[in-house]
Amino acid sequence: MGEHKENQTCKTLLKQYMEKRTEKHAEKLNFTGVGDKDVYNISATFEDQGKLVIAGRVEARDSEHSEVYFFEEHDGVWTPIEGAQTYQLQDPFYTRIHGELVIGGVQIYPHPTVPNALMWRTVFYKGASIHELELCFTGPDGMKDLRLVELQDGSIGVFTRPQGEKGGRGKIGFTRVASLELLSIDQINEAPLLEGQFVDEEWGGCNEIHLLTNGTLGVLGHIACFDEQGDRHYYPMAFSFDPETRAHSEIELIATRSEFPAGASKRSDLVNVVFSGGVVRHLDGTATLYCGISDAEAHRITIQDPFAKFL
Repeated sequence: MGEHKENQTCKTLLKQYMEKRTEKHAEKLNFTGVGDKDVYNISATFEDQGKLVIAGRVEARDSEHSEVYFFEEHDGVWTPIEGAQTYQLQDPFYTRIHGELVIGGVQIYPHPTVPNALMWRTVFYKGASIHELELCFTGPDGMKDLRLVELQDGSIGVFTRPQGEKGGRGKIGFTRVASLELLSIDQINEAPLLEGQFVDEEWGGCNEIHLLTNGTLGVLGHIACFDEQGDRHYYPMAFSFDPETRAHSEIELIATRSEFPAGASKRSDLVNVVFSGGVVRHLDGTATLYCGISDAEAHRITIQDPFAKFL
């Protein structure tokens, strides 16, 4: 994975990406059964009791208070699964650990010291299926983008995203624990940061972790920045990580907003936001990336498998 260049910025990564960009197929996903609310920041599809399922953030255009629904597809439209519980969470994701389904999301709650402000934390539920989920871990206050992955030896890899004194606007850390039951807030807070990823003015985090056949990890994430007008720019990115040596590859962008169909935006400062939801890898060397678009819509796009080169 080699020596690192100086920390990459959104601007330099975008320039590198645009120089080698190829034509891609992208489409908006259609949802029903949620009234006039938006569905965005979806997970990748996953199988649950024989059904192909998507978890999605369901939210009114003028609100940050969202619910996570589970959807299945009927005739090209994604419909809430009958009898499936909904959760007061944002930005759902999934993984599988020791044979169980693990669903996570961001929980918001009143800030303990700042009036009329919100705080957030990542929470995890686990069970045999979406119908049998129970809360299994609550992450540190103020931390989004906490992700878990079962490693080749059965231990658990933990990607963190501290902000503030340790992480600035948001940097990625990594630690590992023997089992989910041994995961603790202290271990998460003490996880060493990955070096050489984000300049201090920008931020990033992990969205989904793939265990590759050689034991390394393919990390789907995002890198983000503000422009001079205060508008936000979020880009899906990927890199590889070796949990034994902590070596990691350079970040590479894998899609941009301009490659998706035009659509709605929650606010004018969120137009150029592509939030990585998850990626489904295919045997032909391609992959389908599932994304939230402009905090208002859910899309998917066919890309080259971002992890194939690391095998």
